[in-house]
Amino acid sequence: MPAVPGPPESSMNDAAAPNPQMTGDPDGADHRPLLRRRSTSAAGAQGAPQSAAARRGRSIAGWIIVGTIALAAMLPTHFVVESAGPALNTIGEVDGTAMLTVTGKPTYPTSGALDMTTVYVQGGGQQRLGFFNVLSGWINPRQDVLPEEMVLPRGTTSEQQSEQNTVMMDDSQQLSTAAALHELDIPFTQHLSVAGFATEQNAKALKTGDQLVAINGTTVTDLALLKDELQKAGEKPSELEILRDGKPLTVTVNTTAGPGGQRQLGILLGSGFDFPVDVTFGLENVGGPSAGMMFALAIVDELTEGEMTGGKHFAGTGAITADGQVQPIGGIAQKMVGAKSNGAQVFLAPAENCTDVVGRVPAGLDVVKVETLDQARAAVEGIGGGKDPKSFPTCQ
Repeated sequence: MPAVPGPPESSMNDAAAPNPQMTGDPDGADHRPLLRRRSTSAAGAQGAPQSAAARRGRSIAGWIIVGTIALAAMLPTHFVVESAGPALNTIGEVDGTAMLTVTGKPTYPTSGALDMTTVYVQGGGQQRLGFFNVLSGWINPRQDVLPEEMVLPRGTTSEQQSEQNTVMMDDSQQLSTAAALHELDIPFTQHLSVAGFATEQNAKALKTGDQLVAINGTTVTDLALLKDELQKAGEKPSELEILRDGKPLTVTVNTTAGPGGQRQLGILLGSGFDFPVDVTFGLENVGGPSAGMMFALAIVDELTEGEMTGGKHFAGTGAITADGQVQPIGGIAQKMVGAKSNGAQVFLAPAENCTDVVGRVPAGLDVVKVETLDQARAAVEGIGGGKDPKSFPTCQ
């Protein structure tokens, strides 16, 4: 007999329910709601372990990221950080010791300040900085971050660089004396000597302090002539006549090709001079050639009547040649910060550094660009005498 359709499902829980067989289920029970509950329960049972696994995965990934960042922070970088160092008055004293003393000719009173400026360099060589040190340098507007190779040539150790900086400072002091005497038309003689070694290629043939007399029969009068003679010889060894401890000696030296094909001896050359005055420098623990111009101005001030600065506070930087050419240096932005912090009113900058100066001048500091010692002296004397610093050439 055909089944009789039952009432709607929504009425199945009513007290007056119809005959159970009307559901079409053999045992008279409707299992569909129960099946749906079982399905939901199974899904929840499976979802719980999946959620825990996801949380564990995210936790592991987080620790991996943290560990990677921590490892990166500890690894050394190939960057250095430059910041302002102290500014030192070349016509004053440091810890009770005169920065320079001139004897052999009459000297005159000075006033004001002619500050040389310095830069602290962190990192490089065997003292590489971590990531966060470099990041701090990038964030700090008063610091600069540079690739290590711009300060420390590849393959050079920190100790070698320190030695080279000391040699360059000694050479700079000699050159500043030469430049000052040249500016004042006081005669002197010049010669080249071995100040150190950049490589070991001629370390057995030459010694520090050897004075270069002639190369391949040609008298060595300056660095340009020496380079020309080495270039002419090419890859062939050269005969170098020297004075060692005052005694003449001839040695054979070899060269290698440097940048641009220039033949190189692998030595550091110092300019030796015979001066009619004796200049003693009281500065220690500062290296490099960048104080040359300010030392030269100090010597000129000492050897001339009148107070060149007019009592004003000057600072500056720049390497110097024996004939008074002012050459560019590094770290000038930090040096201006150090100069201003020490009270300088005017800063003398090498003209070739002007691109590094623009946009970095501290408020209240006037910058005068110079190409020669003569221009630097004219600026100091003019501003010291009352002229407006802005009437002199500037980098702006």
